[in-house]
Amino acid sequence: MTNFFKAFMDACRGIGIMVRYERNFKIHLLAFLLVITLGAVLQITSFEWVLIVLVCILVLTLEAINTALEKLCNEITLERKESIRHIKDVAAGAVLIAAAGALIIAAIIFYPYLVAKTSK
Repeated sequence: MTNFFKAFMDACRGIGIMVRYERNFKIHLLAFLLVITLGAVLQITSFEWVLIVLVCILVLTLEAINTALEKLCNEITLERKESIRHIKDVAAGAVLIAAAGALIIAAIIFYPYLVAKTSK
């Protein structure tokens, strides 16, 4: 159980590092908090909550993986290498795909609620 607790604490420390030092993670976290607030105000359904939370978690997770890959690449070499650039760009592209998908899903979910609110 001690190893499990240590691993859990290490993972929490990793999240703390992301929150403290990584600008893009902070941006995604802020977007997540805004979407959660909007969902609460608009009283979205349970299924819509599941979708919103899943896509937000996906974006935050990919941002963390992207950051880890960037740091690992920087540890391997600081010289400009095309292969390292490709690795970093592909990881950043994965975050962009997930964020765009999350935005589309949020628009699909929130649009009808916002239209209904404005037409009253």
